[in-house]
Amino acid sequence: MMKVKKIWLQLRSYYGEYLLLIALAVIIGLIVGVIDAYFGMGLLAITDIRDDHPYYFIPFLAIIGVFIIFMYQKYGKNSQQGMGLIFDVGQKKASDIPLRLVPFIIGGTWLTHLFGGSAGREGVAVQIGATVSHTVGQKLNLKKHQTTLIVIGMAAGFAGLFQTPIAATFFALEVMFVGQLVYPALIPALIAAFIASGTSHFLGLEKFQVFVSDAFAFHFANFAKLMIIGIIFGLTGSLFAKGLAYLKTFMAEKMVNPYLRIFIVGIVLSILLLLCHGGRYAGLGTNLIAASFSGQTIYLYDFIAKLLFTIVTLSVGFQGGEVTPLFSIGASLGIVLAGLFHMPVILVAALGYAAVFGSATNTLLAPILIGCEVFGFNYFPYFFIVCAFAYFFNFDQSIYGKQLKKIQM
Repeated sequence: MMKVKKIWLQLRSYYGEYLLLIALAVIIGLIVGVIDAYFGMGLLAITDIRDDHPYYFIPFLAIIGVFIIFMYQKYGKNSQQGMGLIFDVGQKKASDIPLRLVPFIIGGTWLTHLFGGSAGREGVAVQIGATVSHTVGQKLNLKKHQTTLIVIGMAAGFAGLFQTPIAATFFALEVMFVGQLVYPALIPALIAAFIASGTSHFLGLEKFQVFVSDAFAFHFANFAKLMIIGIIFGLTGSLFAKGLAYLKTFMAEKMVNPYLRIFIVGIVLSILLLLCHGGRYAGLGTNLIAASFSGQTIYLYDFIAKLLFTIVTLSVGFQGGEVTPLFSIGASLGIVLAGLFHMPVILVAALGYAAVFGSATNTLLAPILIGCEVFGFNYFPYFFIVCAFAYFFNFDQSIYGKQLKKIQM
């Protein structure tokens, strides 16, 4: 009888805590969805302003870079560690994420984009979500659920911005530990992701979605083509991740003063951004994504130009994520490869959109699912094949330097 009672108490304790996590996931999803909505809509408005008046803003990128560095060093404290801090707390190497990270990363990203820096937004949304969930956990003294709460917040942040809740859930589950999913967080992360996605959509943030009508039969020749383009996408994502890590280290060693570093590189970026099609490679890269899926002009060098501008922008201290530029790099490279291999243009652009992101983040499930949620689940076999080869040929590189490598092959 005592044994049965003990088991009952253990079950009640476990499921009671799990129900608490689910309840918190609802709250976190709502809060993060609201923040993501206004961050995302603000960023789109800023992008429109800069695109309408590039010569009013891009020349001053260096000055705004100095201001960003000053604000972080003066008031930001350890929030300037960004995604590295999120990973440290999720892996229990650190214990605190300051709430000030949220306004700092939002403000820094808005300024970077307004003045033409080539950067993304997903990393920002993930940091927002993780900070909110961590703060909630701290208030309720849930330290033993620290990793689970970080995963819940990351899923909510990703989903609230991109409105791809299934991909967001698996991204959060797999990104911190290579080859290992944080299974205890699955249900609450999924709930938080769907609620954040629904909340941001309700508030007016639109989801990017493309109707794809292309397809081709699965025979050996086409499988070989999918394999080859998957390898190319994988190498491209690996190049981005390796290049970003290398350039961050190189810049820090060669120009120790962060103010001087961001000012000098900011001047060079301003000049080159304006010389290259008047700001075509500034900002998120949504212009390249739109061009890829609407039949507009894509140059052979668009993908490599966007890759280089993004790496340089992020390596010197400008704020923003990497994922949307990765989407644009993959889509524009896909246009080039489609012509080279005589494959359906929109489909290969869609495959590149997902696979380069997967390669650069060293994730497999998330890119497959984001491809399905954006372009249609009927294309799952294509995304599975291409993303699998891209993942295998990224050579274990990742834009997230704190990602733990759990499996050695």
